[in-house]
Amino acid sequence: MASPRRNGAPRLTALVMMGGGARAAYQAGVLRGLARIARRHGLDHVRIPFEIICGTSAGAINGAGLAIHAHDFQAAAERLAALWHGIHADDVYRTDVLRVGVSGARWLSALALGWAVQRAPRALFDNAPLGAMLGELFDTERVQASLDAGSLQAFAVTALSYTTGRHVTFYQSHHRIHPWRRSQRMAVEARIGVDHLLASSSIPFLFPAMPLELEGHHEWFGDGTMRQMSPLSPAIHLGASRVLAIGAASRQRPGWFDTVPAGGYPSLAQVGGQALASIFLDGLSADLERLQHINSLLARMPELASDSEGWRPVEVMTVSPSEPIEAIAAEHVERLPRTVRALLTPLGGTEARGAAFASYLLFEPEFTQALLALGERDAAAQEDELAAFLYGVIPTPHRPQAELDREPPAPALA
Repeated sequence: MASPRRNGAPRLTALVMMGGGARAAYQAGVLRGLARIARRHGLDHVRIPFEIICGTSAGAINGAGLAIHAHDFQAAAERLAALWHGIHADDVYRTDVLRVGVSGARWLSALALGWAVQRAPRALFDNAPLGAMLGELFDTERVQASLDAGSLQAFAVTALSYTTGRHVTFYQSHHRIHPWRRSQRMAVEARIGVDHLLASSSIPFLFPAMPLELEGHHEWFGDGTMRQMSPLSPAIHLGASRVLAIGAASRQRPGWFDTVPAGGYPSLAQVGGQALASIFLDGLSADLERLQHINSLLARMPELASDSEGWRPVEVMTVSPSEPIEAIAAEHVERLPRTVRALLTPLGGTEARGAAFASYLLFEPEFTQALLALGERDAAAQEDELAAFLYGVIPTPHRPQAELDREPPAPALA
């Protein structure tokens, strides 16, 4: 579908997806919901409705799934949904007793007897299975084919350099886009591969860092949501004038906190869950507030708008969980492999109040299927707005049921 144009310039739509470990199954549910909306409006077998895809952490993996099938949105969404529908923890990280037991023991030894430990573990879990799975599913040549065909304009993945502290966006594009630099942030053109996806999704402490080449040398990279103060920035730099952001933070409603289990001093898992929330969930909402303030300013002072100066209004729409993911995780935490439960139980990770921490590792079908269904429901609840935003479909006014009941019945056919 061609992009709408204004004053001769293309209006590019970007998709921004953040991280959250197993919580990213929600994104796949939303995408399948979007594909079904397209089908209901007679837009089957068209390319994805996004010219730009920006992903971070597990959102980068979902973005890669879209990028390699950019010519067929229905197929891309169904493949992603199928992946999350049947995923297991041992598809992502090693869960065998020997590996988890040795790693856990080394972690405890490093914490308690750091002075006596010769070599501390690189991470709590070994995510080699994820690397193997991505090697089978992701083909960088297919991303380039999507770009060459014009089905996609740009694909970007963000990671954090542990070596220098720089936040780096690696991007591929259809047309030449000049790299950009900001304070502690930079972008470089790169052929995105499995190593970029693994680096971007390496949750701190849980999964190991990955070496990536940057400016002629190698640096060690971890999860891109760390220190990501402006998650919408890459999409805007790549030319987006409209952004759909799929979040992983639940929309809080009155009464939610009444269901939080009472307890005494917070467990380590409870503290860890809040720490991970500050990494994975808070950056997007803060950046959305900033963007809305800038849009309001430009509406009042349109003379400030200038692409050359980087000031232009950007339309934004979000889809985020309508139910607390933490509560869903608490219902399924017992589905974690026994070795992982044994590791998390002393930390309070298998209790209801520590389920937020466990949710990032809960790559099990019962949990991910619940998130897929929630994502589909949330997309369906915003169908009119999403159809208008992505496809320019004008919603049909809904007539009150009482008015419909007053209409005379249609005449019977002879």
